[in-house]
Amino acid sequence: VRILGATAHPTSAWVTQLARNMVMDLHDAGAGAGMKFLIRDRDVRYPAAFDAVLQAEGIEVVQTGVRMPRMNAVMERWVRSCRTELLDRTLIWNQAHLLHALREYEQFYNQHRPHRTLAGAAPLRPLPDPITQSDRLTHLNVHRHDRLGGILHEYQHVA
Repeated sequence: VRILGATAHPTSAWVTQLARNMVMDLHDAGAGAGMKFLIRDRDVRYPAAFDAVLQAEGIEVVQTGVRMPRMNAVMERWVRSCRTELLDRTLIWNQAHLLHALREYEQFYNQHRPHRTLAGAAPLRPLPDPITQSDRLTHLNVHRHDRLGGILHEYQHVA
């Protein structure tokens, strides 16, 4: 998941600029070659220029099917997770505060939050090796790191 921006009034020009920004971010991160597909809905705010920006980088744009709500289920699941774990517990002051909170949640979601479909791993981090020594099982020494003022919690074994 990548947070590219937020606006109260999205336009097709704004969406196209976000596509350009995403391509630049992928190049900066060195992840441009790893992205093959972008799944989007059939909103009229996605002009042909949006698709052209991505196709020029070798990213295939796939539109969700008509009356096929399950094709958009992954994004709907992310939106629901973001709302219940973050936005329902936070009073957002302005757009800058919203973007800060969403970027923190993006990092938490991609690097730490366990996902059921990945057997408990995060998308950008594999599962740690299981603990098999009995002396380590009695002293787990788990450290908690709070994000966004304690709304999000990360737990890790201390080395």
